[in-house]
Amino acid sequence: MSRSTEHTGIFQRMLNWTERAGNALPHPATLFGLFALMVLVISAVGHFLGWEVIHPGTKEIVKTVNLLSHDGIHRILVEMVDNFTGFAPLGIVLVAMLGIGIAEQSGLISAVIRMLVLNSHKHLLTFVIVFAGILSNVASDVGYILLIPLAGVIFLAVGRHPIAGMAAAFAGVSGGFSANLVLGTIDPLLAGLSQEAARIIDPVYVVNPTANYYFMVASTFIIAFTGTFITEKVVEPRLGKYTGFVEEKDKSLDKLSKIEMKGLLMALITLIVIMIITLIGILPVDGFFRGSDGGVLSSPLIRGVVAMLFITASVMGLAYGFTTGAFKNDSDVMQGMASSMKTMAMYLVLVFFAAQFVAYFKWSNLGIILAVHGANLLMSTEIGLIPLMILFILLSATINMLMGSASAKWAILAPVFIPMFMIMGYSPELSQVVYRIGDSVTNVISPMMSFFALIIAFIQKYDPKAGIGTIIATMVPYSIAFLILWIILLVVWLLLGIPLGPDAGIHYILPD
Repeated sequence: MSRSTEHTGIFQRMLNWTERAGNALPHPATLFGLFALMVLVISAVGHFLGWEVIHPGTKEIVKTVNLLSHDGIHRILVEMVDNFTGFAPLGIVLVAMLGIGIAEQSGLISAVIRMLVLNSHKHLLTFVIVFAGILSNVASDVGYILLIPLAGVIFLAVGRHPIAGMAAAFAGVSGGFSANLVLGTIDPLLAGLSQEAARIIDPVYVVNPTANYYFMVASTFIIAFTGTFITEKVVEPRLGKYTGFVEEKDKSLDKLSKIEMKGLLMALITLIVIMIITLIGILPVDGFFRGSDGGVLSSPLIRGVVAMLFITASVMGLAYGFTTGAFKNDSDVMQGMASSMKTMAMYLVLVFFAAQFVAYFKWSNLGIILAVHGANLLMSTEIGLIPLMILFILLSATINMLMGSASAKWAILAPVFIPMFMIMGYSPELSQVVYRIGDSVTNVISPMMSFFALIIAFIQKYDPKAGIGTIIATMVPYSIAFLILWIILLVVWLLLGIPLGPDAGIHYILPD
């Protein structure tokens, strides 16, 4: 059997406290509802106490607006629906998920992951599994459901410890959540929240889904190599030789059939055609994909990246699905899109309450007041950019231990920290990437992560005694290594002043 880690000291008590505290928290949607009510009450208190600041951009006096007043209550009732339907992340996430739904239901994403892992060289197996885990984030939860158990089966088949394989996959899928070579559904979601927060200071500011793309690409290889090193030099030696026995054969290990290979070929041809059309539209100076100013950064490929994600995923999914027979007619395609929407039901509930909270926070002017006072306090300490960002990473990582949803946490933190950092001269894109680092590094050790219970179930297949302590003890080395390497990468990035993504710099200048 695999080696089970039992903690009876302070560390175990801390884990137990973390689990109890996290479980005691209300549902994230309930939290946002409570936060919205708190904003209403605080707005009334702030109004009567005369809270105000001078706006650093317009130089006008900004006073707290009482949302429990006659006008405030009218606005709450009249604009409740608009708050929900106009919430920036809502539409872009739903559109992206429609395209991803076609690709996922057709079997394309599953086939690509299996091909990557099963055809890798033995010496590259760990790297490929971590790398595939990072890439799987483009399709939301498929990495958790498919790749992690598959990695255990593959490691066992080649005579290695299955839990080490699952740990490597888990590190890539969850620890590498803020790294990728392609944009996923989380990118437009977080960008929308960042944009809403940035407009507390600058009403016309736009945060594109590509805001952190350059940093994400660099992070992909660092996380993949680091995850590989930790697996082979730390985790696997600690686990030792696996002596257990698993009777059933996992069919997910089966090689791709001829029809699946043909489907992948058709999907690849489709992707090449899309890329050719894209290059024809973007390379010529007068190309049809160029922006109105003739630039690339203002092109619909950047500003409409969610639409491109939808089209690309949809067309490739259609090519694969109709070739393999997964799709027989248009009804099957629509069912695939509908299936992806079923997974968004709870998200819609959460967004309704989050949208009200964000709107009330903005209407009350509490956001700008808190941002100005917070920025003044931080600037008076003269702590400097790099220490400030490291502290924000540690704060995000700590909060992630108590609250699992990346979007839920960012919806709370963004309206406070993005305006604050903008006043200090730092861009919303920088705030977002720093938050994403902190959110990712503790995913693999957070009992509040939504798939943590599922990971326990997967690992118990090979070690029936495994529990929360076993998983956290296995994954802590990844968490520590990812934190250190990501901080180093960020520091180098800041010192060199490299853009975080297309038209996404590190600094921000308040408008005159």
